[in-house]
Amino acid sequence: MKVGIDSYCYHRFLGEVYPGQIPAPTPHTMDSILERAKEMGCDGISLESCFFPEFSPDYLEGLRRRLDALGMDRVYAWGHPDGLEAGGNLAARDEMIRHIEYAKRIGAPVMRVVGSSLRFRFGPHEPQLATLAAWFREATEVAARAGIRLAVENHIDYNADEILWLVEQVGSEYFGVNLDTANFLRVLDDPVEATRKLAKHVYATHVKDLRPVKGVDVREWCYFACVPAGEGLVEIPKIAQVLKDAGYKGFLAFETDMPHPDWTGREDEMVAKSVAYLKRVAADLN
Repeated sequence: MKVGIDSYCYHRFLGEVYPGQIPAPTPHTMDSILERAKEMGCDGISLESCFFPEFSPDYLEGLRRRLDALGMDRVYAWGHPDGLEAGGNLAARDEMIRHIEYAKRIGAPVMRVVGSSLRFRFGPHEPQLATLAAWFREATEVAARAGIRLAVENHIDYNADEILWLVEQVGSEYFGVNLDTANFLRVLDDPVEATRKLAKHVYATHVKDLRPVKGVDVREWCYFACVPAGEGLVEIPKIAQVLKDAGYKGFLAFETDMPHPDWTGREDEMVAKSVAYLKRVAADLN
């Protein structure tokens, strides 16, 4: 199984600075992140479109050539931070469909999509999911014509049963899951059991690991904060084995959002350590 990263690991270096964080002293660019990923031995990268400097055909096709030259698999990631806003943002639906063409231009066989976020987590889920199923069905028809599979992320919004319901409602081989190993824990769903339910539908991953933070309200999303893969609560080897047994063809993409206080300002070290760990996990798979 291949190993990679999501470019969101470097969000502070790309201009998105959370409250309580300080801006990165040296910014990253798309090129510098690709170079760093290659230095760490990554096989693939998930690229967050919210950080793209432009979407012109020349830029996107140049990025494709760069990825090809580096020999890197790729996922095009759309939807940060709130995606379709639980079915409340028609403009976002249109934007998602428009970005399918951008994913095609960079040669990405999978496009991560986001239906909701923690902002809408406590609203009634049934009407949200009904609208999202209709919108994803519409988008999937466009994606299928482009030969691209859409993969909805569990985005601190829905549990595994709800994500599975969405997949089954869309009912297409071109619609599956971007499995975030840690976000299930953040909605108190067991990550290993969630993976078992969804494994045959998984087209992409965000492999995060979490540890609680003393002094943070348990109701806050960052109560469970990111640590290097293998140093938190998520049973990553078990999840990787379930995915392999289900025939998963993508790569294990490490991602981090809010670093644990023990790792504040040390994102690059966390990423490198996690890539090395995931390579060992991949090598040990039965």
